[in-house]
Amino acid sequence: MFADRARIYVKSGKGGDGHVSFRREKYVPNGGPDGGDGGNGGSIILEIDDGLNTLTDYRHVRKYRAQDGENGNKRNCRGKNGEDLVLKVPEGTVIKEAESGKVITDMSGANRRFVLISGGRGGNGNQHYATSTMQAPKYAQPGQPARELELILELKVIADVGLVGFPNVGKSTFLTQVSNARPKIANYHFTTLNPHLGVVDLQDAKGFVIADIPGLIEGASDGVGLGFEFLRHIERTKVIIHIVDVAGTEGRDPIDDIYAINKELKTYNPDIALRPQVIAANKTDMIFAGEGSEDPVKKLKEEFEPKGIKVYPISAISKKGIRELLYHVRNMLDQIDDKPIIFEQEFFPEYMISTADDPYTVIYDEQKSEYVIEGPRIEKMLGYTNLESEKGFTFFQNFLKINGILDELEALGIQEGDTVRMYGLSFDYYK
Repeated sequence: MFADRARIYVKSGKGGDGHVSFRREKYVPNGGPDGGDGGNGGSIILEIDDGLNTLTDYRHVRKYRAQDGENGNKRNCRGKNGEDLVLKVPEGTVIKEAESGKVITDMSGANRRFVLISGGRGGNGNQHYATSTMQAPKYAQPGQPARELELILELKVIADVGLVGFPNVGKSTFLTQVSNARPKIANYHFTTLNPHLGVVDLQDAKGFVIADIPGLIEGASDGVGLGFEFLRHIERTKVIIHIVDVAGTEGRDPIDDIYAINKELKTYNPDIALRPQVIAANKTDMIFAGEGSEDPVKKLKEEFEPKGIKVYPISAISKKGIRELLYHVRNMLDQIDDKPIIFEQEFFPEYMISTADDPYTVIYDEQKSEYVIEGPRIEKMLGYTNLESEKGFTFFQNFLKINGILDELEALGIQEGDTVRMYGLSFDYYK
C-alpha cells in the first residue's frame, strides 16, 4: 500500500536545570555563587528529502524524541545542549496537529526546513541571582519543560493537472502516452494503487506536471473503496482532466459517470469541484454505433459544453486527439495564476504551552504604582515568546486577553499609560 498518511508523536528535549554552587578554593573560603546554566533541549525539525516519495518510515516508527539538555555544573560550567532531531519527509507533505486537524506547515516549495517545536531553554544557575543584598542565592532556575505534539502527516502530490475518472477508463494508458510516467496497466478495478506523476513536454509551449489519481467510485468521499485514500492528492492541482469511457465498454453511462465523480469531489472538498475541468472522451476507437444510434461524443458535448466544460474525443491507445487536448490544457493553465498551491499555517506549536493548571496573580503595587502580574503561567509564556518580534508581542497580548488577565487589570482600575510589571519586564498599558 502506498504510504501517504501517518500519525506520529513527537517531543522536544527538556532544558537542563541551572546549578546551585559556590566558589570554594584555597584562600577563597567564602567565594560567590558559581552555578552554571543548564543546556537547551533539542528541537524537532522537519526537512525535505528529495530522495523520499512516501511516508513509509513513519508507519513503522511512531514516537520521536529530541535529546534533553544537560544540567549546569559548578565553576560556571554550562550544560551541553541536547541534540536536535531532524525528521526527513518527501516534498508535498502537509503536517497537521492531530486533534484539531489544523495545518502546522506545508513542506513544499521554498519551505524545505521547518522547526516544528523548539527544545526547552536551559535554566539559569545561581550566579545570575546574586545582588547587593543577596550575595549567596541558594536557588537556580529549572530548565523549561519539553513540549510534545501528536501529528498527522499527509503527502499531497505536487502537480499542475490531475486525472480523475472511474477505474478502468484509461487514465494510466493516457499518462504513459503523454509523459515519462510508467504506471502498471491491467484490466481490473483499482489498477492504479499509487498516484503517479508524469512530466508533459510540449513543442513550442511550456510543459506541466500531471498526476494520475487512482480510480474513484461512488462513495469514495465517505471512505468507500480506496478512493478516499487518494482524494487528497488532487488538492494541489489547478486543472482537472476528467477521463471517461465514452464507448461505455463496461456498461456504464459516461454522462452519469462524470456527474458521479464530480459529486465525490464536491463532497470531499467543494473548492476542488470549482476548479477548471476538461473532459477527455476516451476509447473512441471502441465506439460501434449501430444505424440510427446517437453519437456518444455528441451527447457529451451537448451536455457539458454549454456548462463551459470542453469535451475532447481521444483514444489513449492510438493517441488520436491527445495533442489537441494537451495544448488546450496548457492554455487553461496559462490563464491561471502559476503560484503553487500551498496550505497556510493554522496551528502554531511555538505558542502551545500547557498552562491550564498554573495559577497567576494580578495585583497593584501601591508603593511603586505598578500593576504586577506573576505566576508560573506567565513565566513560561515569557520564556517561550520572543517579545522583540511583532508576531511574538501580538501573540503575547492575545494570550493575556484570552486568559482574562486584561479583564483583571481593568477590574483593578488600570488606565492607559500605567505601568505593568512581569518578572523584571515593564510595559506601558494601552488598549
